[in-house]
Amino acid sequence: MFDDTLIQQLAAELHQAEKTRTQIGHFSKRFAGMSVEDGYRINRAWMAIKLAEGRTVIGHKIGLTSRAMQVSSQIDEPDYGTLLDDMRYDCIPGQVLDIPFANFIAPRVEVELAFILKKDLRGPNVTLEQVLHATDCVTPAVEIIDARIEQFDRHTRAMRKVYDTISDNAANAGIVLGAKRADPLTTDLPWCGAILRQNGVVEETGLAAGVQGHPAVGIAWLANKLAPWGEHLQAGEIVLAGSFTKPAPAKVGDVFDVDYGPLGQLVFRFV
Repeated sequence: MFDDTLIQQLAAELHQAEKTRTQIGHFSKRFAGMSVEDGYRINRAWMAIKLAEGRTVIGHKIGLTSRAMQVSSQIDEPDYGTLLDDMRYDCIPGQVLDIPFANFIAPRVEVELAFILKKDLRGPNVTLEQVLHATDCVTPAVEIIDARIEQFDRHTRAMRKVYDTISDNAANAGIVLGAKRADPLTTDLPWCGAILRQNGVVEETGLAAGVQGHPAVGIAWLANKLAPWGEHLQAGEIVLAGSFTKPAPAKVGDVFDVDYGPLGQLVFRFV
């Protein structure tokens, strides 16, 4: 286990990488004994730096929810990160939202559902049914993921380890909201789907069932996962349930149109 001095050092490196938009190398390569717990401790220390600078927590994200992603990352469960107020972008129906590309290093877009809570969820033993009853509404969301720690090692081209991704706030960098809201108790959430168009071309389609069979499964998992840290999901928070499409790389000028059918659209471009 890393000592507190090293945790703080690596958190500061992540913070500097984000501020300068300059990727850093894999922590797991520099420190062969790195663990999942080390990754979460680094992430918490980085978030503490941001909170000290005036940011506020608005929720959480869950990642690596598909079995294929877990196998490729050599883990058997999802990971999670923190959503902060400066990560949020709100679309207005009928308009194209401009998102500054300079806010990111290597942004990619994922299609998700977001749960907005009306009650606290405190583990352990939180169930899917409890999640649905604690949720005010479910709404379409796009997660913008990024890599302050380079995805592929610049020398060996080896992919980063899950410990690196967890340190890097589970790759979270932004959340796009602004479509319609659905009642979690009357909506067949696994059958909520979306079409992602990039510059007018369909790049991805998917159903929320791709997120562990039901998107609320991950919310319950996260509430239970936070319990040993003395943390819980709070009323008013936004929780991203996990992507049901592959990440779509973005560049300056790209327009994304994510069509959720009856739940509306999210349209934005990187400028």
